[in-house]
Amino acid sequence: MKLCLVLCLALFWMELQLGASQQANKRRKDAGENRIRPGGKRGKARQPKLKEGGGRGHTLLTQVLEKGRFLRLGQSTVLTPGNDLELRCKGSKIGWTYPSYLDTFNDTRLSVIQSDKYGQLILTSPSAADTGRYSCYVIVCDGSECEKDHDHAFASHIYFADKDNLFVPSDIHFQIVYMRPDKPANVPCRVTTPHATVSLHREVPPEEIAANGTLVTYDPAEGFVLQTPSLEYQGVFYCKAVVKGTPQISTKYQLLYVEVPSSPPFVSLKASSKLVNGGDNVNVTCSVIGEPDVDVSFTWSYPGQGQRPVHIHTSWRLVNRGRGQTTRMTQSVLSVEDMETIDFGKYICKAKNQHGETLVTTDITSD
Repeated sequence: MKLCLVLCLALFWMELQLGASQQANKRRKDAGENRIRPGGKRGKARQPKLKEGGGRGHTLLTQVLEKGRFLRLGQSTVLTPGNDLELRCKGSKIGWTYPSYLDTFNDTRLSVIQSDKYGQLILTSPSAADTGRYSCYVIVCDGSECEKDHDHAFASHIYFADKDNLFVPSDIHFQIVYMRPDKPANVPCRVTTPHATVSLHREVPPEEIAANGTLVTYDPAEGFVLQTPSLEYQGVFYCKAVVKGTPQISTKYQLLYVEVPSSPPFVSLKASSKLVNGGDNVNVTCSVIGEPDVDVSFTWSYPGQGQRPVHIHTSWRLVNRGRGQTTRMTQSVLSVEDMETIDFGKYICKAKNQHGETLVTTDITSD
C-alpha cells in the first residue's frame, strides 16, 4: 500500500514538472515573436515595393544570352561583331541612349521595345562602327510631366572588337578639332577594343605626343584629351593603334586654336544701298563672326513680308585671323528685285546661337 502511494505521488510530481516546462517554452516563444528591435522596428520587416516607371523604380542593364540567361553589364563590355545584341532594363517606363548615328541615319537594325515589366533594346548584326555607350534609365512621371531618374540610370561602353578595324569607323576622313583656352580639347580616336595600345602623333614635324596622365590623358572610349590646349598643339594629328604587333592608323585631325569668346552672336547688317529708286535690286547682308563650331540661325522681318517675293541665301566659312586664331563667318543675304513702294522701310535681322540672340536693323528709303 505504501509502495502504491509513493508511485502515485511520483507520477503526479512528473506531470507538474512537464506542465511547467511547456508554459515556460510558450512564454519564450511569445516573447520572441513580439520582440522589438532597436529603433522600434520588428525583425525581418518587409520593405514596400516601389513602382517601376511611375515611382522611384530600380533597374539594371543586362544582356540577354542564349537559353534565357542574363548577364549584368559592367562599365565596359567587349562583344563579338555580327552577333545580335539584346539589352534589357527592368521597369514599366525605360529610356535608352546609344550611339547617336543610329538615330541620324534611321538605322533599321535598331529597335526599342517597352513591355509591362521591362524595356528592351535590340541591335541586329552589330559591327565595329556600333561601338559606343549604351545606357538605360527609369522614367519617373508626375502627372503629365516625366523626367529621368538619375539615381536609377545604368550604362556600359560596349566594344565590338574587330581586328580589321581597331578604330571605330567614320565617314569623316579629315576632322577638325577646335581648341579653346578655357576647356579641354578631345582628339576622338576611339578604338573597338580596350586592349589596343594607342599613341598620338603629330604629322609635321613628325613626333609622338606622350599621354602623361596630366597635360595629355587617354581613354579608349573617348580618345586623347588635351587638358590645357595652346597654340603649340595646332596642326595635323593622327592616332596609331597596335594589337599583337599589327599597327593601324586613324583618320587625321586638324587641330585649330580658337580665342573667340562664347557669347550671343556679334552681328552686323549692311544694305547694298540705303537710298534706292523703284525698280532697283537690293541685297541686305546679315553677318556674324563667332566660334568655328557654333551654328547660327537667322530670322528676317521686312516691309513687304508676305506680299512680295524675296530670296534668302545663308552660308558660312572659316576665316584665319592670324596669330593662330580661326573664326567662323556666317552670312544671310536677303535679296529684293525690282523694288516697289511697299519694299521701302525697316529691315530686321535676328541672329541666334546656343548662347543667345542679337537683333539689328537698317532702313531702306526712296532716293
